[in-house]
Amino acid sequence: MAKPHSDADASGLGYAYQLPSGGLLLRLKSSLSQFSDLFSDFSRYISPAYHHDRCERSVHMRLYSMHKREFVMVFLGFFTCFGLGIVIGLTGPPITSTSSLTAQQILANTSLAHSPTVLGKGPFAMKSPLTTTYSQQMWLIAKLVTDNNDDERYDKSFQVSVSIDGINEQHKPQSVLGSGVAHNRTRHLVCVRNDCEEFTVMHLGFLDYAHYIITVRFYGLESFHQKYNIRSITFYFKTYSPDFTQIEIWFRCIFLLFTFIVICWYAHTLRKYPIYDWSIEQRWLSVLLPLLLLYDSRCFTRIS
Repeated sequence: MAKPHSDADASGLGYAYQLPSGGLLLRLKSSLSQFSDLFSDFSRYISPAYHHDRCERSVHMRLYSMHKREFVMVFLGFFTCFGLGIVIGLTGPPITSTSSLTAQQILANTSLAHSPTVLGKGPFAMKSPLTTTYSQQMWLIAKLVTDNNDDERYDKSFQVSVSIDGINEQHKPQSVLGSGVAHNRTRHLVCVRNDCEEFTVMHLGFLDYAHYIITVRFYGLESFHQKYNIRSITFYFKTYSPDFTQIEIWFRCIFLLFTFIVICWYAHTLRKYPIYDWSIEQRWLSVLLPLLLLYDSRCFTRIS
């Protein structure tokens, strides 16, 4: 008697039956069907029912009559826009632009170039790179490098004094923050071996001039310089990238137009209902939409 095949079923009939696996399209339909069933279970909590009196006491909301396909389309549209925003952010220009200037370059051709103590106290008078309205703001950041080779971490507190002059259209300096009212702040210099962390020297929230003359002085680093010997100081000018600002303005304009269209459509839809018949969501939306319009407007960008 012939033996059954190894893949025979438990009944020993000598053959096996395998269900058709289907293709990719069948699997996709099955996944969408399960996704639709999930919305079907969820819709009974948001659809008007006998225990919901909201539809009787307020204006009917489109949310409570949406079908599961419409919910799926809304979520797909949201995630599509979200993914598009991520792609634009990753492939777009950098948010900030940075230019560097060393203390040796600043002190070159000056009487302080060969001073042994100048790196510990300054002054460092430097000219900022060209800035425009699209640059928005400017930060001045400093980084120190020492000759210390010991495996130790040290924190030194010191003061930074900053005076600022802007160069006007006639190429003449205009005092922004004079030496008499210099910007004095306490900073902490944290170093590990010969590398020190960056610290912010100053921050300008508004840029009214194309160039600035910034003079920086350190107080309290003389003893630190004598002990560890500051080898070099690098100053970084950081501003918003003009290309990024242009993209931001275009996005604001698009969102401003889209918000205005939504406000007009929303007001047209609810114009025939008295406000006391609106639901709490509709009332809050009538407040948030004008605020969103102000947020995307040019007036808000000037304030912020």
